[in-house]
Amino acid sequence: MGDAKVPNVHILVAEDVQLWREFISSTLRKESSFEIICEVVDGLEAVLAAEQLQPTIALLDIGLPLLNGIEAARYIRMLAPRTGIIFLSEQHDPEVVQAALDLASGYVLKSDAANDLLAAIHSVARGETFVSGRMAKLGTTGKRENV
Repeated sequence: MGDAKVPNVHILVAEDVQLWREFISSTLRKESSFEIICEVVDGLEAVLAAEQLQPTIALLDIGLPLLNGIEAARYIRMLAPRTGIIFLSEQHDPEVVQAALDLASGYVLKSDAANDLLAAIHSVARGETFVSGRMAKLGTTGKRENV
């Protein structure tokens, strides 16, 4: 069941770097069940689009302008509670990654995106969590110990 795909996954992409947005778009177009419904370049736009469009998945970079990805995720949680959030970032700082994972169901390192992005979206769309393999090897799972 781990490889089961979820049909009709509507995706909001929030990435301020054009080359990364193009990479993400080309990667997502390989999967017929994925539809990019909106691309934005800052966190404020991400929040507004998520509230209006209620996507299945919001892909957020942490380092977005105007409103960083973590703050945007806080608002998206309130305004689009059924939207699964996946961070796509190269941030390795354990505190920042943990803050992101406290709000999201997925975390994909940009350097692992070619291998992990599609699997992460499928997992989160099914209600599961996903953390890039390299992050999991470092002990980052998204679950806080002794909270």
